[in-house]
Amino acid sequence: MNPSQTAIPFVAPGVHAVLLVDDEPQACKWFARLYGDEFVVLTAGGVDEALDLLAQRGREVAVLLTDYRMPERDGVALLSEVRKRHSHVTRVLVSAYADKDVAMMAINLGHVEKILEKPLDETTTRETLREALATSRQRVRDQALLDRRASTLHETLGFLAHEVATPLATVRGYLSAMRGRHRDVPTGQEGMAHIAQQKPGDVLFMLEAAQRRADYAQSLVSTFVQTTRDAYRSGESAALRASDLVRTMQSEYPFDRGEAQWLVCDLKDDFGLPNRQDLLYLVLCALVKNALQALRSDLPARPNVWITLERAAVAPGQTQHPAIRVSDNGPGIAPHVLKRLTREPVSTRSEAGGGGMGLLFCRRVMASLGGSVDVRSAQGQGTTVTLFFAHPEESQNRRAS
Repeated sequence: MNPSQTAIPFVAPGVHAVLLVDDEPQACKWFARLYGDEFVVLTAGGVDEALDLLAQRGREVAVLLTDYRMPERDGVALLSEVRKRHSHVTRVLVSAYADKDVAMMAINLGHVEKILEKPLDETTTRETLREALATSRQRVRDQALLDRRASTLHETLGFLAHEVATPLATVRGYLSAMRGRHRDVPTGQEGMAHIAQQKPGDVLFMLEAAQRRADYAQSLVSTFVQTTRDAYRSGESAALRASDLVRTMQSEYPFDRGEAQWLVCDLKDDFGLPNRQDLLYLVLCALVKNALQALRSDLPARPNVWITLERAAVAPGQTQHPAIRVSDNGPGIAPHVLKRLTREPVSTRSEAGGGGMGLLFCRRVMASLGGSVDVRSAQGQGTTVTLFFAHPEESQNRRAS
């Protein structure tokens, strides 16, 4: 490279810039010229100018260096404001020896994270800027992770409230029915409860159905509690196979009488799942529930729900991915509803109280895992929902990043 040319530093996306604040224009020019070969340098001549620049370009700024002695407001006042408004920015105070007591007070108050003494030593300054830049980028990553976790928990809680409401409403209905059938106890039989039956076995059926739905509601709540714990736990959770997920759903889902026999499972093409088995349990239960409700609404001669583990391509000619396919031979979905189904909360059962949250939640969970959801249906020919998962190496890359 020609010695008269200045190297242009690589600009990574996200926070990358160093902002120097000094009321001496020559100091700003010197700093930008000397360190501009390695860092993207922005400058401001005072506190107000710096805050205005941060208001516009705060997402770019990773490191703030400010002189202490400036007219109107000093550097510590600026760093205090930046700490409150732009918490990802690493804050560095440039001070002379005479300002040391002020600088130490600022550190103790948490306004300043690093101090550079005047005159600036180039080697020390470059190393400090590199460390400060890395610190800021880590803060941005950590905050993004916290935001994703909070979003996941918020969505899961909303979905949980929606899903738990159905079995609990059924339990309340059965209890209300038994209360309505309760009869006064005849004299001499005070130790017995008398509940009238419309046909033999009615009461036992209601008790068993209520128990199944209460157990299912409890499993959903337990799943959410696990999601909350895992969201803030470091390390990997135990590996889970897709076949394990299906078998857990089969054992815990509150099938009505005979409905468990509608399930046909083909688990030969088994595969490992991402480490969010709690959310995937909710997803699979939601898909099975949708299929069963569709079948109940227009019962065919031989109702079936097929759950198949397979390798399939999202589109013809593309690479095959591990997938879970859930199909039914119910009435299908109207085309105008199908187009909107995974993009917005639209329900195929609004008249029955459906809110349309199920498939929307499924899509968001799969997207967070690097996968996708495909829904295909034709009226009168049933519905197929396929969960496509990222390849294992893709999942590892997502976790590493």
